[in-house]
Amino acid sequence: MLLPPGAGMTLALSSDEARRIILRAQGFLGAEARRGGAPAMLRRLGAVQLDTISVLARSHELVAYSRLGAVGRQKIERAYWDDPARAFEYWCHAACVLPIEDWPLYTFRRRYYRDRKFRWHDVPDSVDKILQLVRDEGPVTTADIGGAKNGGPWWDWSDSKIAIEWLLDTGEVVCTRRVGWRRVYDLAERALPAHLLAEEPSDTECVTRLTRIAGRALGVATRADLVDFLRLRSAQALLLDRCLLDGSAGLVPVRVSGWPERSAAAWADPEALETPPRGRHRTTLLSPFDSLVWDRARTLRVFGFNHRLEAYVPKDRRVHGYFTMPLLAGGRLIGRVDPAREGGTLVARQVGLEPGVSAGRGAGPLAEALWEAAGWVGCDAVRVERVDPLLVGPLHDALGR
Repeated sequence: MLLPPGAGMTLALSSDEARRIILRAQGFLGAEARRGGAPAMLRRLGAVQLDTISVLARSHELVAYSRLGAVGRQKIERAYWDDPARAFEYWCHAACVLPIEDWPLYTFRRRYYRDRKFRWHDVPDSVDKILQLVRDEGPVTTADIGGAKNGGPWWDWSDSKIAIEWLLDTGEVVCTRRVGWRRVYDLAERALPAHLLAEEPSDTECVTRLTRIAGRALGVATRADLVDFLRLRSAQALLLDRCLLDGSAGLVPVRVSGWPERSAAAWADPEALETPPRGRHRTTLLSPFDSLVWDRARTLRVFGFNHRLEAYVPKDRRVHGYFTMPLLAGGRLIGRVDPAREGGTLVARQVGLEPGVSAGRGAGPLAEALWEAAGWVGCDAVRVERVDPLLVGPLHDALGR
């Protein structure tokens, strides 16, 4: 048992102990975290980030794969988008898939948007007309209401797209499934269980309960980690402070030796402290948007790994590649792979190991991760392109080529 012996005491954790608790909470250590498949995984994580980029697969698929192994992709999709609804899309850390039972907890954010009356765009006069169209003809996609784009840059949305997204932000409509990666919008009152719609928790209750969810998902987290998980504004972050200090969030204070002094004071899920983490570590490639690594400051603190997505960096300034996926092995982030697919071949455009990881130690896990990912996406060959000369021989042997 890791819990402190008396009330009011702050438990001291080593950085290795904190890292292992985090890995178990995130589903990368031990068999228990993989039970229940993708639906249970979503509830343990609390939020799965969405992104439009698709290399080996879209990020929400990769998040499940990295924890569960070569699970069927249709099973993953059904865990997120099914009928009746198991999940909904909304704003948490970013645009995320969230467990359906957490709908009431985002009331505070829907209220904020309604009061602000602005998102990224001015709300068009057509918003009531679009809502009526959904009421009369829904469920709908943007194609059914006039299209999403005006033909300009990424954020040059049509008025109908602005209107439907505003209705999503404020909770009049909801997305509980997708078709061909397009959101399907329906009235919240039609798509969601009545008992969830009937709940109207206060901002304090919303933030308190979400802080508990974030703390459970992260295992061990600083205040900044929790605020980042939920992307809270300053007034809401004050509510988080209050629920941490008065104990209503259900998290306990810990101090992590080896973390920078300003981050050593943290909070932990008490259930995660009851037993030491044990079991087999996953060896896998991670989506850059995975909740284990989506916070750069936390990833550096926990793993000593400087993580950066370079998809939006000009090509000539990229260091590791377009969609670099961290390599997790033995509970450490030991390398990076920039993947692609060419027919039945998984192509590692660029691979590298972290400083201090020898070719002899890293080649085996790297080959294991590449072959497992290849099989999952239907490839029967692996080709490596750019690689450190010292890694060429060991990786060639480990891949069995």
